[in-house]
Amino acid sequence: MGNILVVDDEADIRELIADILRDEGHEVRLGWDGDSAFAEINAAAPDLIILDIWLKDSKMDGIDILKQTKRDNPAIPVIIISGHGNIEIAVAAVKQGAYDFIEKPFNIDQLLVVIARGLEASRLRRENETLRRGDMAPSEMIGDSAVLRTLKSQLDKVTRSNSRVMLSGPSGAGKEVAARYIHAHSERAHAPFVTVNSASIAPERMEEVLFGSESEARGHQPGLFERAHGGVLFFDEVADMPAGTQSKILRVLVDQSFQRAGGSDTVRVDVRVISATSRNLPSEIAKGAFREDLFHRLNVVPIEVPSLEARRDDIELLCAHFVRLLNAEQGLPAREFSPEAQTQLQLMPWPGNIRQLRNTIERILILGPESGPISVRELPKDSAGADEGDSRMRLGLELTSMPLREAREVFEREYLITQINRFNGNISRTSTFVGMERSALHRKMKSLNIGSVSQGAELTGEQD
Repeated sequence: MGNILVVDDEADIRELIADILRDEGHEVRLGWDGDSAFAEINAAAPDLIILDIWLKDSKMDGIDILKQTKRDNPAIPVIIISGHGNIEIAVAAVKQGAYDFIEKPFNIDQLLVVIARGLEASRLRRENETLRRGDMAPSEMIGDSAVLRTLKSQLDKVTRSNSRVMLSGPSGAGKEVAARYIHAHSERAHAPFVTVNSASIAPERMEEVLFGSESEARGHQPGLFERAHGGVLFFDEVADMPAGTQSKILRVLVDQSFQRAGGSDTVRVDVRVISATSRNLPSEIAKGAFREDLFHRLNVVPIEVPSLEARRDDIELLCAHFVRLLNAEQGLPAREFSPEAQTQLQLMPWPGNIRQLRNTIERILILGPESGPISVRELPKDSAGADEGDSRMRLGLELTSMPLREAREVFEREYLITQINRFNGNISRTSTFVGMERSALHRKMKSLNIGSVSQGAELTGEQD
C-alpha cells in the first residue's frame, strides 16, 4: 500500500478518488492548487501523485507542477488526469516525466491498474537506490553464545518500538550489524536504512549532507534525513559529529522537521534514529565536546555490544560464516579450519574484534592453498600478539627451573585459566572439553586458587 497525493481543483473528484484509494488500503493526502500540492510534498514525499492538468485559481497548472516535481523529486511517479485531454497534452505530459495520462471521466479499474503499476515502479526504483547505497548489508547476528543471546534479546525488545537507541562498544564489535538487525525486524524493514558516518563527512558539509539543499541551478537535493523517511537513520560514531551540527540535530529530534540549506520550506520526516559510539560520551560531555541534551535525546535505550573476547564461543561459527561469505562474494576457497587452528583462533587476542577476525580469514584464504584444512601454520603470527608469545616463553623458562610437582601445578593452572577464558567462564563447557566432571573441575580450581579468570570472563555453570 502506498502514500498517494491527489491534486484536483474539483472537490467532488478529489473526494471520489480519495474514497476509492482508501478502500484499497492506501493512505491519501489532498491538494487543490500548486501551493497546497507543494506543501504536502515538502511535508513528506508521497509514493505517487495523481495530478489534474487544469487547476482553477492556481498560480501553476498541472504541467508546471509536474516540471517542478520531477526536478526536485524525480523518483515520484506522477499520473496526469484531465477532462480536456488530447494527444498533444498527453505527449507534453509524458515528455515532462509523467508516468501515465488518463482522461476524465476515467474508468476506476483502469485507474487502479495504472496506480498499482506506478507504485511498483516506485518501489523498484527505491530498491535499486538502496542497492547502490549498499543498504543491503548483513543484518544477521552470527553466534550462539550466552552473551550474544542476551544481546539479541535486548535488540528484539526495541524492534517493537520507535524509541531511539544508543549502541556502545569497541570498534569492530558489530554495532552497525546490531542497528541493521533492529531495522530488519521492525515495522520499518521495508523503508530505507541510511548510514551517517560522522567521522568521514567534512564539518562544513555536514548540514548539507544531512538536511539537503535548494538552489535555482540545482533544484532540490535531498539530504540523508529525507532519504531515510519512513525508515532508520543510523549515526555511526556519533561522538565525531561537529558541535554546530549537534544543535540542529537536537531540533530535528524534537519536532521531526527542518529546512534545507538555501530553502525556506519546512520539511517533515518520519525517521527513527539509532546511534553508535566506541567512545565514552559522558567523558566527551565533561570535556565540552558533546552536548548533554543531545546525549539524553539519543540515549533513550542504551545497549552494550560486546567485544569478540566476551563471546569467544562464537568464533567457530563466525569463521564458518565468513568463509561462506567470502566464497560467495569473491570466489575464495571454501576451506575449513583444522581443530588445532580453530582452537588457536579462540585463544588469540582480538583487539579489532569481529572486523579483525574477518580480515584475518580473508587474508588466510587469499594467501593459502586452494584446498585442504586451514592449519595453525597459516594463521598470521601477528594475530597471536607479541605479548602472548613473550609470556609463553617466560612460562617455559619458569617451568624448567621448577621441580616436577610445582611445574605441573603451574601448568594446570595456566591451562585451566586458558580454557575457562576460551569458553567465557562457562564451567559446563570447560569441564566437557578438558574431560573432567564439573565437581572435580571445581575442586581442582579451588586447589589451584583459580577464583577468577585473567580476561574478565565470569564463571558460570550454564548448560548449552
